[in-house]
Amino acid sequence: MHERGAKETARKALSLLDLTDLGETCDAAAIERLYEEARTPFGTVAAICIWPRFVAQARGLLGKGHSVKIATVVNFPAGDLPVADVVAETRQAIADGADEIDLVIPYRAFIRGDEAAVTEMVTAVKAACTPPVILKAILETGELKDPALIREASDLAIAAGSDFLKTSTGKAVVNATLPAARIMLAAIRESGRPVGFKPAGGVRTVVDAGEYLALAASILGEGWATPRTFRFGASALLGDVLSVLADQPASPATAGY
Repeated sequence: MHERGAKETARKALSLLDLTDLGETCDAAAIERLYEEARTPFGTVAAICIWPRFVAQARGLLGKGHSVKIATVVNFPAGDLPVADVVAETRQAIADGADEIDLVIPYRAFIRGDEAAVTEMVTAVKAACTPPVILKAILETGELKDPALIREASDLAIAAGSDFLKTSTGKAVVNATLPAARIMLAAIRESGRPVGFKPAGGVRTVVDAGEYLALAASILGEGWATPRTFRFGASALLGDVLSVLADQPASPATAGY
C-alpha cells in the first residue's frame, strides 16, 4: 500500500473504529485511558466498546451528545445465558447510557440445530433496544466454521432485526476472517436491508483494515462503509493507524482484541 493510500485507509479506519477493552483486567482506570485514547490528534474513533459494568462511568466521562458512542456487550462471551437475563442486562446497559448493544447469539445452540434460539434471542434484545440504540449481532464465526452455518446465522440475525452483523467476540481461537466477512456481506447485500458489518478480533494493522474495506466496497459498493454501516472491533488497530498518520514507524502489533 503506497503512502497516500495508507494514510487514506488509516483516516477511514479511525473513523470506523470501535476502540475496545474487554480484557479480564479492565478496571476504572483502564476506562479513563480508553476515553483519552478515543480522542486523537487526527480525530475521534466511532465508539468505545466496554463491559456493561463500566458504561455508567464512560457516560459520565463522555457526557450526552458526544460524537464517540458507547458500545457494550451482552450474553458475552459464551452466548449461553437465558433470554430474560440478556434482556435485563441490555435494559440496564441502556439505562446506564449505552448507545450500542453487541449481542452474542446463542451460537452453541445454533450449531446443535436450534435455529429458533437465534431468532428468539435477537428479537427479544432488539425489542429492548429503544431507538436510537442499535443492535449488533455477534455470530462467533470462528466457532460456526461451516460457511453454510455462517450464512444461515447471518440471515436469521438480519430477519430478527439486527442492525449490524459482527463476526466475533475476540475471545475465540479464530476471530474475524475475510472468508467469513465475504459471506456476511453477501447476506447483507441480498437481504436488501440497511444492515451494517463489523469485523472484530485480529484486525491489527492498516493493511488488515484496508483488506476488509476493499471487500466491503466490492460487494456493497464504493462509499458504503461509513460509521453507520461499518465498524472495526479492535484494540491494537489504533496504534498502527496513529503511526501511519503521524509518519512514524509502526510498532509491532501487540496481542489484543
